[in-house]
Amino acid sequence: MKRRNFIKLTSTASAIGLFPAQIANALNISKNYINCDINNRKIVLIYLKGGNDGLNTIIPINQYDIYSNLRPTIKVPETGINSFINLDSSLSDEQQIGLHPSLNGFKNLYDSGHLRILQAVGYPSQNKSHFASTDIYNTGNDGNSWLNGGGDSGWIGRFIESYYYDLLDQSFPIGVEIGSKAGSLGFLGEHEHGLSINIEGQDASGFYSVLSGLGGEAPSFIPDSHYGQELQYIIENDQISTLYSEAISNAFNSGANSATYEDSDLSNQLKTVARLISGGLESKVYLVKLNGFDTHNSQVQSQNDILGDHNNLLTELNNAISSFFQDISNQGFQDDVIGLTFSEFGRKAKENGNLGTDHGEIAPMFVFGSAINGGISGTNPDLLEATDENNWQLETFQYDFRETLGTLLQDFIGADDNAINSTFFNHSSNESFTDNKINELVKPEYSVDENCYSNTLNNQNLNDKFFKITPNPFRNEIMVTHSEYSQSFKYEIYDLNGRQIKIGSSYVGKKITLNYVNNGIYIIILKFGKRSESHTIIKS
Repeated sequence: MKRRNFIKLTSTASAIGLFPAQIANALNISKNYINCDINNRKIVLIYLKGGNDGLNTIIPINQYDIYSNLRPTIKVPETGINSFINLDSSLSDEQQIGLHPSLNGFKNLYDSGHLRILQAVGYPSQNKSHFASTDIYNTGNDGNSWLNGGGDSGWIGRFIESYYYDLLDQSFPIGVEIGSKAGSLGFLGEHEHGLSINIEGQDASGFYSVLSGLGGEAPSFIPDSHYGQELQYIIENDQISTLYSEAISNAFNSGANSATYEDSDLSNQLKTVARLISGGLESKVYLVKLNGFDTHNSQVQSQNDILGDHNNLLTELNNAISSFFQDISNQGFQDDVIGLTFSEFGRKAKENGNLGTDHGEIAPMFVFGSAINGGISGTNPDLLEATDENNWQLETFQYDFRETLGTLLQDFIGADDNAINSTFFNHSSNESFTDNKINELVKPEYSVDENCYSNTLNNQNLNDKFFKITPNPFRNEIMVTHSEYSQSFKYEIYDLNGRQIKIGSSYVGKKITLNYVNNGIYIIILKFGKRSESHTIIKS
């Protein structure tokens, strides 16, 4: 591991304020586990930046002739010392795949039952711009409209706010980013500016001392002005950064590694993640990144030669993940960690004539961990779909990327339905992703039982309540309904910070407009006669 000080830090997170008692009671969305010890579970996201070429990563053996015709110079050979690795001969013909020859560690993970490959992952309206598609993945969007995702907030940030809101005032960051100078949009919350700490470098040992020595004391007088507000924001960020940096340094110094890593960028990132977890850092979501997958040129170095940029990248990915899994297994916390690779899009089915490939649509995901049910989900993409008429694109996605994430967040992390719905909601079909989970993804013995997580609306004993709120989640308007009540009622609406959003009076069946509020979770308190009741509502 390189001995470099962590000197790059971006951290913006603050505690949700104290709620009025009535709101706090209504906000019964914390993790009410019943004999379920899942508090230490974590997800490690591995971003393959640039658009990984799925067809040369997992080769469709049942269509090898078509594959070879589409890629006569850059194909992975089926024979010889550089031939693909036959993954599993027991699979059906349409699932027969060959792994790129650099992925021998992935083969070992698969054989041990700790790797699941998801075929043809994408989203409803694929965008082939790096920037736009990355933002879509970060916001949990569907590509049709920015209103169908989180807008200017990230899915991880929304998930943290809705599920881990009770941890926002702790001394550790809920999210940790490594490998990029810029913070990810994915961690940007609806109510908070950011919910992660971004670390650049690999030596966390001196992180706290470097941070704490950067500045002097904060000014004692803060003027009551816009300037004062900005100054107070900077002061609070500095205080939180110092607090987080201490937690990171302590965890790093207390932690250890128990595997050999090569000296590569991704290996160093995952080596740091393993050491921080080993040292007791309670962060829940980690994000690391491997750059370089935009392989328009030099994907291979010469015709019919697998060596080149793509081989180098996959080799680095294979070695880093293999060492990381060995590390966490040797230290005994492999059951609490799941890793997932993703890329903003795939590549065209046809090579481009420059020993490379151009922007495509679907791409595979790899999900690994002791809790993962090894195997393949989906079938090989139909290569006959790629024609000159559609610019040689494979367009049919079999899994929405949010299905994978939603499944892990519920079945492995234990999030309730409302936490998932506030993270991302399928507006194309008007369905929750909790209704379309990949049931084979998590092993049954690790899958969180429904009794171990609590659905917000069920916690409120909604069936015992006088009123109902529809629709929920909502977009612009809500309606209070009851089959018999005809009198007026009063209402108060609060956000998760306890701030009053709206107050008024209304009647059953009359729409209450909330088109101006941001996506997120809110509390509506209804007052009628001498009674009152609260409901959780979700703007998505």
